[in-house]
Amino acid sequence: MKFRFTLHAKQKLILLRRYRFNITAKKVKQTVQNPVKIDERNDGTLIATTLFDEKHILRVVYRQEDDIMIVITMYPGRRKAYGF
Repeated sequence: MKFRFTLHAKQKLILLRRYRFNITAKKVKQTVQNPVKIDERNDGTLIATTLFDEKHILRVVYRQEDDIMIVITMYPGRRKAYGF
């Protein structure tokens, strides 16, 4: 499985580190490969969810083109808000 990160996704990794969310490209890839849950939007975009820490989950928005996973963005969320 190949991954490509959009410019926005690369910038988001840097921004999240400033807010003390140590999310790495490796963690994003693991989320896409082994999600706890996947949601699909009407436009075909997928959102993979995994547990991040005791209070947060990580959601990764991506789309699949052939065998390439294009990571659009990612964001942490509170577990309670998403029912985890």
